[in-house]
Order: sequence, then C-alpha cells, then structure tokens
Amino acid sequence: MATKLSLTFRFPVEKSPKPRKSKPAVPQLNCCNGYGFSKNNSGFRGQLSMKVNAVQDEAIQSSNSETTLLSQTIPPSSSKLVLVVGATGGVGQLVVASLLNRNIKSRLLLRDPEKAISLFGNQDEEKLQVVKGDTRNPADLYPSIFEGVTHVICCTGTTAFPSKRWDGDNTPERVDWEGVRNLVSALPSSLKRVVLVSSVGVTKFNELPWSIMNLFGVLKYKKKGEDFLCESGLPFTIIRAGRLTDGPYTSYDLNTLLKATAGQRRAVVIGQGI
Repeated sequence: MATKLSLTFRFPVEKSPKPRKSKPAVPQLNCCNGYGFSKNNSGFRGQLSMKVNAVQDEAIQSSNSETTLLSQTIPPSSSKLVLVVGATGGVGQLVVASLLNRNIKSRLLLRDPEKAISLFGNQDEEKLQVVKGDTRNPADLYPSIFEGVTHVICCTGTTAFPSKRWDGDNTPERVDWEGVRNLVSALPSSLKRVVLVSSVGVTKFNELPWSIMNLFGVLKYKKKGEDFLCESGLPFTIIRAGRLTDGPYTSYDLNTLLKATAGQRRAVVIGQGI
C-alpha cells in the first residue's frame, strides 16, 4: 500500500511593530557641503546621527535581503562527492542535472567522456569531474576513481529486448549483472550510501506480465545485481522504477509508438515492492 508523506512547513510570523509616538518636527539639515557641527549644534548633531544610522540600517537590511535572495537561488556548496555511473542515460542525465542545480560536486564514470561535454557543457572541475571507465571491465574500476566519493548512484542499463544498444556486448547480463557486480566489488567501505536504479517487476520476473519483459533476462539479471549489493555490507537504497514516459531526457522509441504519458503522480512505496 502506498504511503503518502505529508510535510508541513512552518514559517515565523512577522509581528507588526508597535506604533511610535509622534515627535516634534526636526529642522532639516543641509549637510551636502560637508560642514561640521560645533558643540553648540549638539542637538542637530544627534538628529543627524539618527538619520545616518537609519540610512545605514536600511542599507544593511537591503543588503541582507539581497544576500538571502541570492542564497535561495544559489544553493551552498556541499561536502558531498557523488559518483554517477551511467550518467548519459535517460535517468542518469536527470540525476546529474539535479546535482548541478543543488551545487553538489559530481564525478561521472563514462565509457565515452565526450558525451558529458555535449550533454552538460563545459563545467568547472570543482563541480563536475569526468573519468573514463566501463563497469563491465573490472580493470577500469581502479581505486583513484573512488577517492573522496561519499555517495554512488548507479543508473546503468540497457534495453529489455534486443536492439542496437546491445551492440558491443551491451546485453542485460553484462550490464545489469556483471557490471553491477564489478562496481559494487570495487566500492570502498567508507561510502555513506549506494543508490541502485533497478526495475519494477524484478521479484516476479516469472509471472505475467513481467515474464514478457523478462523474455531476454533483463529482470532476472537486475535482481542478481540487487542481491549482490544487498549482501555487500554497504549502506544501500534500491529504486525499482518503471519507465520514464514524459519529461526531458527520455527514450522516444516505445514511448513515441504508444504515445505514453505518466498520467498522474503517485506516492512512493517504501518496502519490498515488486
């Protein structure tokens, strides 16, 4: 059963200031010429000081407001370093875009680093790093890739049915099982969290309708990758998502054919799922 989370945000209520008592009118001072005031003009000096202080306070408040607005639009930098694997795929692109918007430092593990430039542009290395590697090849997963990494998000995957994406031994067995196994085996124990994007239906791949999607083993191999992560001892989160059917960076082959849409948003189910 879906669990809906209700978040309540409480904001401080600004109280109206108490009305000040009216004071006699103060003579206007012309200080444009920069004249000083003697002790005999101490009363005027006091009023001038009050006016100057009021202007300074207003300037400080204005500066604070601008700083607050700026801090709301530009998130503070984070101490996290997130390694995104499969960053050029449909889900991976969304993940990287979100990390960039949140000002979270990212490192992308890609088979083709040039794709990162075409997708995300030239980014400051303090925000985005790109390293070349293939999870299907254990030798590519050398220790320096994981130096300083606090979190890992694995978005690798391929098509459920034979397609051009299978070229070059890019099959579900090699990507969703062997690739995930190689990646998890290379991860340091110091990680705070590993997030694996899997698929809906992995626990029922022998049952209809999931067995149709699993004709070439994609759900079976994703489940094997999940199990390996679960037994690794690393802190993990597994997301069993369905297919992206709207929004940017989605695949347009089957979606275009079916003219599929998301319909409505649904609550996230926390638990075993399917």
